[in-house]
Amino acid sequence: MEQHKPAVAAVEDLFVAHNVRSALKLGQARGAAVTAAMKQGLSVHDYTPRVVKQAVAGYGQAEKGQVQHMVRTLLGLSGAPSSDASDALAVAICHANHMDRL
Repeated sequence: MEQHKPAVAAVEDLFVAHNVRSALKLGQARGAAVTAAMKQGLSVHDYTPRVVKQAVAGYGQAEKGQVQHMVRTLLGLSGAPSSDASDALAVAICHANHMDRL
């Protein structure tokens, strides 16, 4: 955050996971990210997975591959981003689309 100086932070809400251990780790990582953003004075915006998919792929139940393809297309990337990068970029695109409404 110090290097890129973002103005806001956007995160995806947690979803119900079948694996408790994975859900706990994801919750801890999300909490650390939100805490770090708030310590920098950033406002944090939450989006559900359905809202992110709708904003990027036009369909709230889009598959991961569809979202990845649309992220690549919307951003004009030469290659497909990794799954994690695609998820992060999708949340950023979603937030950019919602900024007019905030």
